[in-house]
Amino acid sequence: MTIVTSDDTDATPALRRNNVRVSGTATGRPLIFAHGFGCSQEMWRLVAPAFESEHPVVLFDLVGSGGSDLSAYDAGKYDSLHGYADDVIEIAEELGLSDAVFVGHSVSSMIGVLAAIRRPDLFGALALVSPSPRYVDDGDYRGGFTQDDIDGLLDALDRNYLNWSATLAPQIMGNPDSPELGDELTESFCRTDPQIARQFAQVTFLSDNRRDLAKVTVPTLVLQCSDDIIAPIEVGRHVHENIAGSTFVQLAATGHCPHLSAPQEVVAALAGFVALPGPVGEPVSE
Repeated sequence: MTIVTSDDTDATPALRRNNVRVSGTATGRPLIFAHGFGCSQEMWRLVAPAFESEHPVVLFDLVGSGGSDLSAYDAGKYDSLHGYADDVIEIAEELGLSDAVFVGHSVSSMIGVLAAIRRPDLFGALALVSPSPRYVDDGDYRGGFTQDDIDGLLDALDRNYLNWSATLAPQIMGNPDSPELGDELTESFCRTDPQIARQFAQVTFLSDNRRDLAKVTVPTLVLQCSDDIIAPIEVGRHVHENIAGSTFVQLAATGHCPHLSAPQEVVAALAGFVALPGPVGEPVSE
């Protein structure tokens, strides 16, 4: 692969747009890390470096987040997760990636699913951290929220984004014994443009990617946190049960962001998965 970053004078528009950073060795299987809602590539700082000695490591910011080019934000393009998946595919193409392991947190898990369905040649494996294909309950499916819950969440965001962030971020993080983690997530939320955050929240919480799970053909690891208010255990198991041959790992970590609250546990699970040509271990069944 070609090692180019957004700082290089010959960086392509896609690499600059998404604030792409590439580190590690040029040999080995590439890993591309994607952050969740209201976050940035900085959230992977406790996990990604563990792989740099043997792998190319790609970090980037979703457009509208972190150090991305805010002028590139197009409300029409990013009115669905497919717009973000298009960007991921473009980044992989311009870096010359093949058989990469896409590591996605939260909503980026489904962005990775969409990208891997379209281009399994680029993305040879998926590691889904705290994934959810649908957040709203639907019949027998339990996503963790009612439609009224989501409507109220979006209304509160509209009324006062900073207050919404300060209230919700610590709940998403969990781990009340480590309040600094909730503070970090709050600060990250508050750095996001409120208008962009509003649209991304709507796209995230109203998305339904359940039918896409069965289309995944690459080895997949599902990392499920304990006591996660955003993606309950039932949701993680639904993802596992609907991606053929996937591996389900129940983490001891609590909350929705184990890459911050329990990075070594995440590193250990990813390391075993990346080292094998297929999923690590045996799938966990009910």
